[in-house]
Amino acid sequence: MFWNHKPKQSPKTFDRSKKRPVIRASICTGEQTACFQDVETGKLNEVMLLRDAEDKAAFMAEYGIQEEEIVIVY
Repeated sequence: MFWNHKPKQSPKTFDRSKKRPVIRASICTGEQTACFQDVETGKLNEVMLLRDAEDKAAFMAEYGIQEEEIVIVY
């Protein structure tokens, strides 16, 4: 009964001065992956696969990201 209840958590944080939110998209298949890109090295750290708009909204809510902050990389 109460075991399925998840307490509401505050957004996860990331260092905005060193990382930026990125969606890596494939031109061929259309697959999208939510990532954080290191500003200095350009290395991508994958966070989750985005299958639909709900996954993207969950990613944005989980990390407290606005739509304008996300960069799409092909």
